[in-house]
Amino acid sequence: MHNFYYLKNKLHCEKVQIRSLAEEFGTPLYVYSAQTITDNFNRLKNSFSDIDCTICYSVKANSNLSIINLIAALGGGFDVVSLGELKRVAAAGGDTEKCVFAGVGKTTEEITQALKMGIYSFNIESVSELARINQIAKTLGKVAPISVRVNPNIDAGTHTKITTGTYQNKFGIAYEEIERLYASASRLKNVELRGVQMHIGSQLTSTKPFELAVKKMIPLVIQLKNKFGITFFSLGGGIGIVYQDALASGQSLWWKSSAGSKFITPEKYAEKLLPYLRQLGLKIILEPGRFIVGNAGILVTKVEYIKNTGTKTFVIVDAAMNDLIRPSFYDAYHEIIPEQSIPARKPIKCDVVGPICESGDFFCKDRQIPEPKQGELLVIMSAGAYCASMGSNYNSRPLPPEVLVNGQTFKLIRRRQSHEDIWSHENSGK
Repeated sequence: MHNFYYLKNKLHCEKVQIRSLAEEFGTPLYVYSAQTITDNFNRLKNSFSDIDCTICYSVKANSNLSIINLIAALGGGFDVVSLGELKRVAAAGGDTEKCVFAGVGKTTEEITQALKMGIYSFNIESVSELARINQIAKTLGKVAPISVRVNPNIDAGTHTKITTGTYQNKFGIAYEEIERLYASASRLKNVELRGVQMHIGSQLTSTKPFELAVKKMIPLVIQLKNKFGITFFSLGGGIGIVYQDALASGQSLWWKSSAGSKFITPEKYAEKLLPYLRQLGLKIILEPGRFIVGNAGILVTKVEYIKNTGTKTFVIVDAAMNDLIRPSFYDAYHEIIPEQSIPARKPIKCDVVGPICESGDFFCKDRQIPEPKQGELLVIMSAGAYCASMGSNYNSRPLPPEVLVNGQTFKLIRRRQSHEDIWSHENSGK
């Protein structure tokens, strides 16, 4: 669920009209709902309230400082995958001692700085990484807290570019190697075996892959607890969100909601996994990203031109693949709706495309949407995760502004980048 809805045929975020934000800040424009982020975080937290559970928000999903600050205020920890993300958490007022550091390619600088900043744990992804962390910790006179990321060889059934839990992926260490690795690590003087971690993929829409992975992991986790005294088990992230028919039920135009009750929810997720987790007597860490912020954001864009070639209709907007790359990169679906709802408006089949000189610069192809007019606003739904954070300056396009709405109020949380900002660190050689 989210807080975007039509009121008197005008799209609102919470109690703020989207058109008013577009008039003040221009387009393209990201708009986020603070209440949606809060609700999603608390809903997941409450679903696991009867066990010791920490939610470590995955910063890569959306790394804006204001969003990190909001999640920190809710009591969240953070899952980071770079020194930049760790420093963002610190800059936003987050607690670095509640950060887990993941990623297959941690550099010497990243490990050194993370140890100095006092993170909760490194998620180890290879034997050579373990050796590097131990050596750096020894040089610094510290003991590095670690967990090993287990690759359980479970196919999550998601897109090939976001599956992470099989032996064909670069992530983690094979399940069969874990006990031997922990035994070896336990003899190292500068690491502390604090926990164990897994993550099988993103945008999972069923609980079944989670159940299979956790069920497979439980005997291993118990063994590691008994032999090496680990204190936590991290399940990673991966809970999917609704992308198709993403507008709240009852607020749609002429389309019908197809998400239905079968889609994964925090309550279903917890219901299936808690029977396995309660028996462990360990802290459980969850690392959601998309679930917290995905449906909390939209991308507002203006229709620049309508182009009909005789065989195809193109709706050309001022947003582009550098603002939201997921359709081009993942073949991802994002609902596209008009800012102004006109019930009598007929649908047309069209491609919604951006101005970038790439055939891959599109938001949908051959899709029926309410017929737009030149100069009108369109809204791309479910743009809170992996949109702004994956943005670029391709074609020397400035990054759009971001606005966070909270009830009747809103604030600009990232100004629009100027053209001069783009090349401010370059040297012309003059």
